[in-house]
Amino acid sequence: MNEEIIGQLAEELQLKKTQVTRTASLLDEGNTIPFIARYRKEATGSLDEDTLRRLRKRLDYMRNLLRRKDEIRQLIDKQDKLDDELRERISTAGTLQELEDLYRPYRSKRRTRADRARRKGLEPLAQLLWDAAAEDPDDDLSVEDAATGFVDADAEVCSAEDALAGARDIIAEWVANDPDHRDFARRWMQKRAQISTRLAGEKPQGRTPYEMYYDYEESVQDIKPHRVLAIDRAEREEILRVRIQLESDQLIDQLHRRILLTGGNPAAGHVAEAIADGYRRLMGPSIKRQLRSQMTERAQEHAIEVFAENLEQLLLQPPVRNAVVMGIDPAFRTGCKVAVVDESGAMLQTDAIYPTPPRNDVSGAQQVLECLIEECRVDIIAIGNGTASRQTEEFVAGVLRDFNRGRPVDDSVRYTIVNEAGASVYSASALARKEFPQLDVSRRSAVSIARRLQDPLAELVKIDPRAIGVGQYQHDVDQTRLQDTLDFVVEKCVNRVGVDLASASEPLLERVSGLGPAAAERIVQHRRDEGFCCREDLLQVRGIGPKTFRQAAGFLRLFDSGQPLDATAIHPESYDAALRLLRRLDAGVSDVASGGLPDVDSRLPADEEKLADELGTGLPTLRDILAALRQPGRDPRQDMPPPVFRGDVLSTEDLSLGMYLRGTVRNVVDFGAFVDIGVKRDGLVHISELSDGYVSHPSDVVSVGDVVRVMVMDIDRERQRISLSMRGVKQDDS
Repeated sequence: MNEEIIGQLAEELQLKKTQVTRTASLLDEGNTIPFIARYRKEATGSLDEDTLRRLRKRLDYMRNLLRRKDEIRQLIDKQDKLDDELRERISTAGTLQELEDLYRPYRSKRRTRADRARRKGLEPLAQLLWDAAAEDPDDDLSVEDAATGFVDADAEVCSAEDALAGARDIIAEWVANDPDHRDFARRWMQKRAQISTRLAGEKPQGRTPYEMYYDYEESVQDIKPHRVLAIDRAEREEILRVRIQLESDQLIDQLHRRILLTGGNPAAGHVAEAIADGYRRLMGPSIKRQLRSQMTERAQEHAIEVFAENLEQLLLQPPVRNAVVMGIDPAFRTGCKVAVVDESGAMLQTDAIYPTPPRNDVSGAQQVLECLIEECRVDIIAIGNGTASRQTEEFVAGVLRDFNRGRPVDDSVRYTIVNEAGASVYSASALARKEFPQLDVSRRSAVSIARRLQDPLAELVKIDPRAIGVGQYQHDVDQTRLQDTLDFVVEKCVNRVGVDLASASEPLLERVSGLGPAAAERIVQHRRDEGFCCREDLLQVRGIGPKTFRQAAGFLRLFDSGQPLDATAIHPESYDAALRLLRRLDAGVSDVASGGLPDVDSRLPADEEKLADELGTGLPTLRDILAALRQPGRDPRQDMPPPVFRGDVLSTEDLSLGMYLRGTVRNVVDFGAFVDIGVKRDGLVHISELSDGYVSHPSDVVSVGDVVRVMVMDIDRERQRISLSMRGVKQDDS
């Protein structure tokens, strides 16, 4: 590891150098981030997955920077232009942008006006003007006389003015390519430039999402990421013309001051003219393009982060266990597809009903639904939130009012709305065809909707995470970076929760640390053929050796194993320490099998560090072992708010200003949060209405899946928009 990289990463991420060194070594050895975060805390200082990912990303960047430095040194050295000063500046460059600025004057480029002037032999004149501009203003240099010496009809330099024009072109390029001047101009522009948008043509008829940008200006420094992405999209759709605007004269004046020491002699006038030309023609447009690109890149990165955070919250929604669930995929013309799954997610029955237009067969649909509820002993109905969702919800609520009448509350059937984004992607996939070859696409969707309520994580891992719509402008961002980030989130969630080796699907298994599609397929095949009696049986699976076993074993649970520790998050490499700890606590593995040791803290000696030394393990690992012994089967998702179950439905006509309601956060974006309050449209809690205090970003206050209390602020029935507020609304009762 390069010491320079270690020091820079430690400072940037506020870590110790030993943390960076050890973590980098673990990554270089091929260990996965979930494994390092969970089972190598002593080495990393208990860094979490997100910090580890940032470190890996920055480590890759810094190593790429070092490789690029070597390439550039070699390329410039081949031109015999690599002096000691340039070599040092390349070595100390801290970013790729800074490095490429240094290389800019030496790289191959298209023919320029300055190149043509050099071929005419005018570079010495340019150097003469440059040097003379810095001299005492009383210098008696005759610029015209000097230029006359470069007149050459064969070279198409027909006059002294031609020679001076060519020399100014050369100086303009020097100024435009100088890395220090570019850096100064870039920083100046970042602080003072405005982004300006205007309509590109005739004003569109009707309302569009871009109305506020038809005549709009905002500081480049202050503009919000979602606005950048909206402007970018409108520009691609040729609705807007976009410009970066700046008072160029002020910046040119600053460049004059940086370059011209005196400015009082004739040569200085030509250099000043060249500086202005170099900025306006070369440097300014180039930096403006870079600035737009950087704005877009930052906005995309932010949008990806928002999507990732929302996806994590969605994946970690608590499962609804021990419930028979009916899933309904709503539709109009083709009817609503219905599927009932048992407590384990196995399909029991499917059907189709037509309570919505155009058929409006409410009576027939009610009969089918009640029959299925009775026959399959349905506990909960999950309704997808797609097309015809609210009409279907009204129908279901009406059925349940009749069905539950006279029943005890505990025996009543309830319903909830489930985010069905990506269900159609799953239902048309090879995996869905393999799972349900006898079902058509829409009925597979209904099964998926039901299972999403039972175990959101297990079902959502079957879908490309990009198809789960819990972000903003997701189709406008770099899809490779989006995919990489969302895959990381899925893997983090799967490994945080753990996977049941005896029942997990291939898509779930392939997200386990160290595994992949091929290993997951072989594990499922081995499970069918021979089964698993303990975690160690994984080593009998073809292709899984000690290294893969080490990465994966701690995240795989086996609840019917002869070794009760196999049902916990304790890694097999720590079994000896765990067993010795149990003996130290006057307990045994039978206590783990029977529910754990909730009173473990009262049995512990006062000095945990001494106990860790006795057991031959680190303190973080000891504490993780203790947590697993307290609650062996604990699911971290149980800390998340449960879904809101309803027995009735509201319409916008039922709403009134000042009404208080409970709802579920469906999406979090830069400007607020969308909350499902049980009416046709989700209501918006604007960022300014999320809290009594200042809110930097909505995700600081709410997350996808949160159950919140809101107050109705405004109802726009014509546009079907509902404005909600959480300011001054007590959340304790939610």
